[in-house]
Amino acid sequence: MSLSPRTEADVRIDLAAAYRLAALAGWDDTIYTHLSATVPGEPGVYLINEFGLGFDEVCASNLVKVDIAGRVADGSGRRVNPSGFAIHGAVHAARPELECVIHLHAPWGVALAMLPGGLQPTTQWAMRLHGRLGRHAYEGLALGREEQQRLVANLGELDGLILENHGTLTVGRTVAEAFMLMHILERAAQAQLRAMAAGAGRIQAASPDLAALTYRQWVGDGSERDGDAEWPALLRRVERLSPGFRN
Repeated sequence: MSLSPRTEADVRIDLAAAYRLAALAGWDDTIYTHLSATVPGEPGVYLINEFGLGFDEVCASNLVKVDIAGRVADGSGRRVNPSGFAIHGAVHAARPELECVIHLHAPWGVALAMLPGGLQPTTQWAMRLHGRLGRHAYEGLALGREEQQRLVANLGELDGLILENHGTLTVGRTVAEAFMLMHILERAAQAQLRAMAAGAGRIQAASPDLAALTYRQWVGDGSERDGDAEWPALLRRVERLSPGFRN
């Protein structure tokens, strides 16, 4: 795990790359949903996409700085979606150790959010998230202060949330970690839902003890975060398939 201090430029490049990768994966929802990240050395300031841009248009320089309430904090006058930042702001405030929060309406994650049973330990991907996903009940489009409190309580110290009838959320100590956890969640959801369709709802799941063992084997001693090994290859993919994100 790298211990070198993160700079704003580092975070901007990684966050822009994550937006582009999300677009390449088909996780975007036109101009909606967000990936946000803290700005190193500026407590209470975060980076988010300019409202109206597609994920494939995001680059390091057009990310906008906002405060915890989603108000533009860089003097640019550019437009952001403060209501869209409500979830992100609540999570960043509650979990200051995190660098990145990702909330998406990705296809398989949204389908998973309709299932009362949620994610089952049916694949190695799912077992990485065994016991690490909370649930938050759908309360409509608005996200007021009381619901924000319920949402962060449901997240606690976990790696993410299933937002019922809505979508998914993952968090990370780096952009790379949050992105890889979302990748794992979306893959696990896809595999489970396909198996359920093929098997008329019947699926084979690992026992809780085996799922817990697999989770421990996956995370090891915690010295390597999800994304540490994968991120250089993912950056190379963005360079090939969606150049310009570093601008």
